[in-house]
Amino acid sequence: MNNALRITAFAAALAATFGTAYGVGRGVDPLVAAENRPAGEHGGHDGGGEGGAEPAATGHAPGGLQISDGGYTLALETPVVPAGARSEIRFAVKDDSGRKVTAYRREHGKELHFILASTDLTQYRHLHPVRAADGTWSTPVDLPEAGGYRVFADFTPAAAGAGNLTLGADLAVSGAYRPAALPAPAAVAEVDGYRVTLGGELRAGRAGELRPSISRNGRPVTDLEPYLGAYGHLVALRAGDLAYLHVHPNEGDPGPVVSFTATAPSAGTYRLFLDFKHQGKVRTAAFTVRAAAPASDAEGHREGGSGAPAGHAH
Repeated sequence: MNNALRITAFAAALAATFGTAYGVGRGVDPLVAAENRPAGEHGGHDGGGEGGAEPAATGHAPGGLQISDGGYTLALETPVVPAGARSEIRFAVKDDSGRKVTAYRREHGKELHFILASTDLTQYRHLHPVRAADGTWSTPVDLPEAGGYRVFADFTPAAAGAGNLTLGADLAVSGAYRPAALPAPAAVAEVDGYRVTLGGELRAGRAGELRPSISRNGRPVTDLEPYLGAYGHLVALRAGDLAYLHVHPNEGDPGPVVSFTATAPSAGTYRLFLDFKHQGKVRTAAFTVRAAAPASDAEGHREGGSGAPAGHAH
């Protein structure tokens, strides 16, 4: 799928942290919640340090940073929802004439993929909204934590010459807000009795391979089920500005290892969300990863700064 962040190859040990996943109703996929809380151009499927992102190494704006791009605008009709209560998010994609788009190309089984994440990257949803005949999309949502969120619409209009786009908009969740620290890197994520171990390294401006392996009760899971036409889906968000990458797996067997390819747009810290389906249920494993800076050919320096924890080899 076309994307300025063209996700092509992942080599490395992605550091992991864990999120608890659970479904919240029809059309809604898992939620990843933080374990520890202190008191207190174009994106798409193909695809900074903490507290701030570094300039993109690709020379293109990463996906999700703009509300308008390529002649299309994400119009969020529900900019505020309450925390801890089931509500509905409504939105539309409008063309440069202000008309709601009603024709899309289906990609990975859907006309549009809708991602929602908190700005502290401890809450995440991959939602499946329904489109009305007039072009208005809607989806139920139930978010337990108040604060700032970002929504991403990943789609390709059916209009001739239109490419894949990821547009983003801010969403506020009202209620008492407790800021959470970004979870620390770790090599393993545990969710719902599953253990997910990430192999590979994420580097800026250079492709590599990511190889998550999934086990349960000490045994490899070799019968993953297709989810939206794939054995796994990976979304990466850059800490600081939530630049968006959506990666799909390379062709392969249904586990225990699912291979992905990608290139980070810049050095920095990223939060990765891996969706996989087993025994009829979609689960999400979450990981915090540090992408190393690109090599400087002019100075003859090698790429460095592995995203893997110390002692984690591949």
